[in-house]
Amino acid sequence: MNDFGLYFKIGYQHIADLRGIDHILFVMALCLRYQFSDWSKILILVTAFTIGHSITLALSVFNIVQYSVRWIEFLIPVTIVITAFSNVFVKKFAYRQKFPLIYFFALFFGLIHGLGFSNYLKSLLGKDNNVVMQLLAFNVGLEAGQLLIVLAVLILTFICINIFRCNRREYLLYLSGGIFAIALQMAIERIPS
Repeated sequence: MNDFGLYFKIGYQHIADLRGIDHILFVMALCLRYQFSDWSKILILVTAFTIGHSITLALSVFNIVQYSVRWIEFLIPVTIVITAFSNVFVKKFAYRQKFPLIYFFALFFGLIHGLGFSNYLKSLLGKDNNVVMQLLAFNVGLEAGQLLIVLAVLILTFICINIFRCNRREYLLYLSGGIFAIALQMAIERIPS
């Protein structure tokens, strides 16, 4: 059980670490369009991202999937750019689609982010053959950190929209634009040579 706590903490710290801002920006870009009242949609969104990154995290740790680290490090900010840009098309906040495109983004881009997480986890695990519990603990820790980011975004949205009376669409566009610009800069810096 001691290992579980250790890997939970490592997973939590990995996503909440400001040096890994790319994962924080991605979760922010995903959740900016929602408010607390949209909790069921957020739950589906977060679950889709979790499923995506859990799959590739496991496949990579068990050496079933091989990939270029440079390409993954480049593709992670590209996922943020696309997700932030998709927020431009949100004009009304009455979500009528059963499965909007953002759910697909969360799932598919989660696959890419999982490969990014796996580099870090594989370096920690080394040659240990008994990795299932560590993998589970790391993943649960990632989720705890991710939920904290989601909560922070929802609180920020609540404050800006309900207390400061910002226009919801302008708020979404302004923050998405900032995220887009940061992620684009990161993508340009990480173009594989």
